[in-house]
Amino acid sequence: MAEILDGKSAAREVRERIRAETAELKRRHGLTPGLATVLVGEDPASKIYVGSKHKACEEVGFTSFAHPLPATTSESELLALIDRLNADERVHGILVQLPLPKGIDEKRVIFRLSPHKDVDGLHPVSQGRLLAGEPGLRPCTPLGVMHLVHKTGERLAGKRAVVIGRSLLVGKPVAMLLLEEHATVTICHSRTADLAGEIGRADVVVAAIGKAEMIRGAWIRPGSVVIDVGINRTDGGLKGDVEYAAARERAGFITPVPGGVGPMTVAMLMQNTLLAAERSLGTEPGPAAR
Repeated sequence: MAEILDGKSAAREVRERIRAETAELKRRHGLTPGLATVLVGEDPASKIYVGSKHKACEEVGFTSFAHPLPATTSESELLALIDRLNADERVHGILVQLPLPKGIDEKRVIFRLSPHKDVDGLHPVSQGRLLAGEPGLRPCTPLGVMHLVHKTGERLAGKRAVVIGRSLLVGKPVAMLLLEEHATVTICHSRTADLAGEIGRADVVVAAIGKAEMIRGAWIRPGSVVIDVGINRTDGGLKGDVEYAAARERAGFITPVPGGVGPMTVAMLMQNTLLAAERSLGTEPGPAAR
């Protein structure tokens, strides 16, 4: 029976470290980290996500700047707002909530962000620095995945890791982060010929494909680490990408859905914002921001 990796508890620990380091940053430098959020339209799920990020800012002592915009906002108006936020010294991180309404080019909006304020880690400069192994702002969900893997105490060097999903938001960056720690990484996707076989050989499985319980519990190698990034609404409630009950019988560690990776994503957003604020001073980031 697998040990459950509690994302809520891990996220609380991260936020507490950030809160303490933020207080010290204010005391020593008079600087308060600032996070600006941009929400275009009235999507209910997006509004909940943005609200949780503002709540987290308040908890750790950041200043948050909310920019709710109507769905009728044009691309040029949105880009003008991004330019203003890039120039605002009070703002150290900018989060544009995705998806954006039809008619707005998401790539053009993300590319307009200052890489120094790209706390979602989606700008091509951020992605390039990750690929090159250079310091930079990493995507939040992959950072949360890695934090939970580290909580197991398992060393990644030499281990087989399988990532199911190849998105720029999760699959590709988490594969790069696993490679940085010397795991042998296989990226699987909808056209992988023998998905069950690949997963059955893995010491670490990161599921991020967006299909409820697609990863069957019987495929899981006994004793492996299973990180389920998926969150899918079904008639039976929220489900991950992994068949949880059956997988827990075989895995060594497993994340629940909900309560696993989700809380870590918001915590890592706070960590990235603190890192961006500290780098704006030209100082070495503290331990909570690394």
